[in-house]
Amino acid sequence: MDGLQRDERVAIARLRALLELLPTALDRVLAPTGLTAFEFTLLEALDESDRGRLRLTALASRTNATLPRLSRVVNALERKGLVARVACEEDARATNAVLTAAGARSYRESRPVYDGAVRRMVLDGLGEGGASDLAELTYAILDKLDPDHLLTVTSDGACPADPATPAREAITCPADPTSSVRSHDVV
Repeated sequence: MDGLQRDERVAIARLRALLELLPTALDRVLAPTGLTAFEFTLLEALDESDRGRLRLTALASRTNATLPRLSRVVNALERKGLVARVACEEDARATNAVLTAAGARSYRESRPVYDGAVRRMVLDGLGEGGASDLAELTYAILDKLDPDHLLTVTSDGACPADPATPAREAITCPADPTSSVRSHDVV
């Protein structure tokens, strides 16, 4: 097979630029909230999880982070009082990240800032049906990059932000209390 055609090279160059520029642009917009885009993503994953808690390995999968990077960011969020680490009662080897009341508040307050930035920077330029098209295109690429479907976003074709997916239920600690009150509501 011959090398990449011009339109293919342009598409890949634009994808690389997007992957480089978007996190930095989101960091800049979120700066007044005291969060980085990745910290926001972690808080979002915890907020959407059952009782505001996830095992660190599950949180890494939900956010597509390596465990060392996740650990550094969770440490930073702990220092800010937004997240706490709690031993998993079911598995002594596992640790859960738990969203604190301050973390839930920070997430709620930064959500409109993040949503507005994503809408302005990405979604508004896509036109009718563009978000669905983008979701399909990015999933097709992610499916190739994660053929074993290890990441939550590729495990069943659903986004972790979708309501109650089997993947989300599988990553909570089974020993955690089954109370309907989320832990960050009572911390």
